[in-house]
Formats: sequence, structure tokens, C-alpha cells
Amino acid sequence: MASHRRPKNPSRARVTVLTATAAAAVALTSQAAHADPKPTKSEVKAEVDKLYHEAETATEQYNAAKDKQEKLEKQVGALQDKVARGQQELNTLRTGLGSLAAAQYRSGGIDPSVQLFLASDPDSFLDQASALDQLTARQSDALTKIQSKQRTLAQQRKEAQDKLGDLADVRKTLGAKKKQQQGKLAEAQKVLNTLTAAERQKMRDDDARASNAASEKARASRSTGDRVELGNEAPASARGAAALQAANSRVGMPYQARATGPTAFDCSGLTQWAYAQAGAQITRTTYTQINQGTRIGQSQLKPGDLVFFNGNTHVGLYAGNNTVLHAPYPGAFVRFESMYTVGAYQTAVRI
Repeated sequence: MASHRRPKNPSRARVTVLTATAAAAVALTSQAAHADPKPTKSEVKAEVDKLYHEAETATEQYNAAKDKQEKLEKQVGALQDKVARGQQELNTLRTGLGSLAAAQYRSGGIDPSVQLFLASDPDSFLDQASALDQLTARQSDALTKIQSKQRTLAQQRKEAQDKLGDLADVRKTLGAKKKQQQGKLAEAQKVLNTLTAAERQKMRDDDARASNAASEKARASRSTGDRVELGNEAPASARGAAALQAANSRVGMPYQARATGPTAFDCSGLTQWAYAQAGAQITRTTYTQINQGTRIGQSQLKPGDLVFFNGNTHVGLYAGNNTVLHAPYPGAFVRFESMYTVGAYQTAVRI
């Protein structure tokens, strides 16, 4: 018996397949339209520079907290030594007072008038009574000294306790700033990884060319050994010139957060090291270096002056011809650079 089922309509099947294919194509096109485009090399560089600046800010804040920690540790140690010495002095005073009290007790068991009446030698008794009065005066003086020492000790203990509290806060800040700095560097590396290896190498080569060009400009037209030739720009002082020469000997050394040389530096570590070689001790961070020496205007800059950028989070040494010698950021090396590409100019200081 023949089957009466209707055959499947081939045109309808084709329509279904075509519709599904079209829908998938539309979905893929829509996803492609909404996908984030790959950032350009210049966009990557701008983002990385921003993250490096934020990392350097965290580094300088870490350096400031570290400096404060070291000072607080010294202050706490000195206060604890004072408290220990004061406690010894107090114990000695208390021992002396105990001896006086015992002597008074032994001497004062009978009323003085009765002792005089019974004394076989009144003159001897009167001498003893006079000594007893002196003993009481000494006891009173000892009590006054003890009370004064107790007050001083209480004050010193409170001061030491407050300093210990400050120290605990600073240690928390240190941990937070270190974590922040490391996070910014990791974020910068993640952004850099969106570039190919060839693109990253080209970015490094561009930086190196810019550094070499700035170096040649700072050296004017010639060089003598490792000395920076300053052309017509004379340094403000022999000390500034010596600091600049010292920093010049570190060109090519790597930037390293919290490093102070002699083979790696952060920005303020380089300036501190350079001035130490010139015989001048300056403080550790941009936040404190900016308050040393004499503040000068940009038009007054001389080789060796300290130049501050980016809201006082970066510092370098002025090298003449509108260039600075500095430790730029992670992944870079100590180099010369046009001060117009370093960042936003803040101020300058002459040491």
C-alpha cells in the first residue's frame, strides 16, 4: 500500500538554513562592531606614561614614609633609653627615702620632751634632736624629687607610646604605598603587553634616540671624557657642577624604585647621591628636597640646580640647554632629556 505522507518541502528547508546563517552573521558583525579596538602605540605610550607617573608618586610617598619611620625609630629608642635611666634614678631615690624613714622610725619612738627629761646627757640628746630635724628636711626633699621624677617618667612614657603609635601608622602607610606602586607597575606592564615585541622594542629605541639627542644638546658641541660640556651656561657653584658631573657618571644605570645608588636609582635617589659626591648632604625625597637650598625661577636655572616636575613627584638635575639629567621611570635608565618632555614643570632649587 502506497504511503500518503507529504514529502518535505526542500525550499522551506533551504530558507531555514539561510535564515540561521544570516542570523549568525549578524551576531558576529554586531560583536565585532562592539569589540574594543586595539589601542594605537601612541595611546599605549600615553597610558603607560600615566601609570609610571602614578607609580613614581607612590614611590616618593613610600620614600617619605620610610624616612619618617627611620626618624621615629630613633626617637622611640632615645625616649625608651630616657625612661630606663629615669626609672633607675627613681628606684635610687626610693631606696634612699626608705633608709631615711627607717632611721626616723628608730629615732622617733618616744616623744622628744620625754626623751629630754629622761636623758642622762641632755646635751647629747639635743644634738640627736637636731639631727632628727635635718633628717626630716632631707626626707621632704627626697619626696619632692621622687614626685618630680614620677611626673617626668609618666610624660616620657606617654611620649614614647605616642611615637610607637605613629610608627605603627607609618608602617601601614609603607605597606600600602609599596602595594600601590607594584600594582601600577603591573598595570603598566599589562598595557605594554598589548603591543607586539617589535612595537615594544621600537618604543625603547625611540626613548633611547630621544635621550641621546638630549645628551648631545646638553653636552653642546663636544665632550671631554665623561665630563658634561655646558657651552656658555656656567654652573651657579662648584658644588652644583660637581653634582652634575657625578650624576653624568651614572648615565645608563637603571631606574629602580627606592634605590639610592650607586648602580640603580629612583629620581630623588639620584639627586641625593649626586650631591653627596659633591660633599653636600640633602634629604631623601622630592617632598623634602624642594624645601632645601634657595628657590629660583625657571629663567634663573643654572647647571646643577634641582628641577621639580609633576606636582613635586619627580626631580632631576638641570644640565643646561633646557635639558635635565634624571632617573625617569621603571624600565628606563638614567639619561638626559628635554625638560619639556619630562612632565609639568613645578619649580627649581639651588643647593
